Amino acid sequence: MNLYTPVAVLAAIGAAFAIGSVAMSLVLGPSHYNRAKSAAYECGIEPVEPGAAPSRFPMRYYLTAMLFIVFDIEIIFVYPWAVSFHSLGLFALAEMALFTFTVFVAYAYVWRRGGLNWD
Repeated sequence: MNLYTPVAVLAAIGAAFAIGSVAMSLVLGPSHYNRAKSAAYECGIEPVEPGAAPSRFPMRYYLTAMLFIVFDIEIIFVYPWAVSFHSLGLFALAEMALFTFTVFVAYAYVWRRGGLNWD
């Protein structure tokens, strides 16, 4: 049990900080609300009426999101490979080069489709 004591203490400190922050914001924060505060926040886009048909988002939003996910996945695979690079050998280098090439093909596709242009 002595091995887990520092982990338990750190978890308790984190929980106390989170609970204390929420409690302090409730006590010290402003308590008056207006119509703008009560409205749903939609990233600067005007809210749509409940019965209206939603408008379509431009394709570049989805392309940028997919590009972000692809590069996040690449980092997840590249980091452990970089840590144990010396013990893996030439085969792992070739596989990582192939993987990186496929990621850059996705990047080139998004670039060509205009997903990186924010006009």
